[in-house]
Amino acid sequence: MKLLQDKVAIITGGSRGIGSAMVKKFAEHGAHVAFTYRSSLENAKKIIEESKIFGTKIKAYSSDASSFEQTQELISEVLKEFGTIDILINNAGITRDNLLMRMTEDNWDDVMNNNLKSIYNFTKCIMRPMLKARGGSIINISSIVGLKGNAGQANYAASKAGIIGFTKSIAQEVGSRNIRCNAIAPGFIATDMTENLDEKIKDTMIESTALKRLGLSEEIANVAIFLASDLSSYITGETLNSSGGMF
Repeated sequence: MKLLQDKVAIITGGSRGIGSAMVKKFAEHGAHVAFTYRSSLENAKKIIEESKIFGTKIKAYSSDASSFEQTQELISEVLKEFGTIDILINNAGITRDNLLMRMTEDNWDDVMNNNLKSIYNFTKCIMRPMLKARGGSIINISSIVGLKGNAGQANYAASKAGIIGFTKSIAQEVGSRNIRCNAIAPGFIATDMTENLDEKIKDTMIESTALKRLGLSEEIANVAIFLASDLSSYITGETLNSSGGMF
């Protein structure tokens, strides 16, 4: 059963990790997908090639999500190419980890611009076409760190907590136009970022979850499918934790 047949989705940061898993999963469920990448052109080409089997339209765009001007241009290009936009997944983000006493102003600003301002940029630019269509689903990728905090990640935690407040506010602003806005808070997910961690750190991460394992990118993609589809038609303003039962 294809839950997103002929829907059009934009996924930011779609060339790696959770983003790439969402591109493929959305295509599998019948959606046409426009996704952004910052520098991973080869990854983007590979994802497009791997997604061809699903028979939907997939296109990659090089764009800096932290730039409002580039975001405006991108949304215009996607509307010309795809005709409409039904789903926005704000997934692009970075880390610049350090204890606050060692964290530079650039470390703070880079994370805020890439993780939080990018969500303002895309949501702001998508608003007019969604309001005109009187419908849409916006999904913001937060993090369990935005709910719990984490030493050495004050910038990242603040940006991800900000996403949750933003999500709740937008849900109230546009709910009457049948536009839903929700967030996902992943826990520790097996990606290329966690792959390079020391095994002792990984073991500690795994021990902090009830399921005693790292999550998979595909499992977060499945949550996004649910929130993008009509299965969640009466859910908005919520943050859905997908953390394996972190405690």
